[in-house]
Amino acid sequence: MGLFGALAKTVVFAVPVSATFFDLVGTVVAVEGVSMQPVLNPEDDGRKHTDYVFLNRLSANTLEFQRGEVVSLVSPSNPSQRYIKRIVALEGDTVRTLDKQKAVVVPTGHCWVEGDHHGRSVDSNVFGPISTGLITGKATYIVWPPHRWGTLKILPPDKRRVYSSQARFGQ
Repeated sequence: MGLFGALAKTVVFAVPVSATFFDLVGTVVAVEGVSMQPVLNPEDDGRKHTDYVFLNRLSANTLEFQRGEVVSLVSPSNPSQRYIKRIVALEGDTVRTLDKQKAVVVPTGHCWVEGDHHGRSVDSNVFGPISTGLITGKATYIVWPPHRWGTLKILPPDKRRVYSSQARFGQ
């Protein structure tokens, strides 16, 4: 077996293994846009930065989520589009929409997601609660640029807007 045969054998093995790893375990993706500022893609001295995050697909496959986690999801209105948002509420929670026009109870198997930069985000305030099945990964680390390396923190929701299923508005 010559060099070409050894290379072909390596590629035939490596490509499926790599694809499986990226599909099931995790991958690195660029975060585009301003909807998650200032946590992701902050402006520094007037210059915009693009953050790259590690998406943990393995932990998202369990469909166990926490309020405050940053997740990647398939757009409920356009399956070719992906979003990075923060989980604000889980099934059974009541959320007051940002325009404060109504309160929404998150149905079973769904969650409420929002961008950190309110007013510059297409999120559940636009399309409502999303099925947790649309979540493709948990963004757990900023991996690029190097000066921003670190864990993405889980931030608690605004208690003036989100009520767990055990509490009611006004209490």
